[in-house]
Amino acid sequence: MNTTGRGRPRDAGVEGRVLAAAAAEIRQSGYDGLSIDRVAARAGVAKTTLYRRWATKAELVVALITNLREDVPFEPSDDPRRDLTDLVTAIATNLASTPPTLIADLAAAAAREPRVGDSVRALWAERHRAVTAVVAKAQEAGLVLDHVSPAVLVDQLVGPLYYRLLVTGEPLSPDYARTLVRSVLGPEEPR
Repeated sequence: MNTTGRGRPRDAGVEGRVLAAAAAEIRQSGYDGLSIDRVAARAGVAKTTLYRRWATKAELVVALITNLREDVPFEPSDDPRRDLTDLVTAIATNLASTPPTLIADLAAAAAREPRVGDSVRALWAERHRAVTAVVAKAQEAGLVLDHVSPAVLVDQLVGPLYYRLLVTGEPLSPDYARTLVRSVLGPEEPR
């Protein structure tokens, strides 16, 4: 009895190359113009390799979005002001390095493709929960008024980042992120 797998073993680097190629294709052509053929050619793999892993274009984009979730790591500390500043700055930095067309196309695809929409909403929900937990901790520390909803404060912190990215085109600098946090928490008190 043959216990070895049939065919060649999977190349561990294929997924990374394909996701990078898919991101480049979306930047260049948008979601609607995303072509599995061009992604395969750009990644240097056979089209069948893509279809074995991702049966549809939407599934490939879901994998790309899932990969983006890991771009903003976060480990909370005992200092909610620093945590909030670090997290909002990391989100701003991540967005600043992402082409606005990619974010806009993912938002448009999310509105049209249910699986893409679910994945995009899961990405934002995960980030929203992380920031909301820090805001709640800031409330416990007396840095944010009790009557203010942490979820609404998160919208006030993160919403302007997307507004700048997609509407005004103004820069998303770490200084701007710190300014957003100060607008919610007020100036830091001298120690």
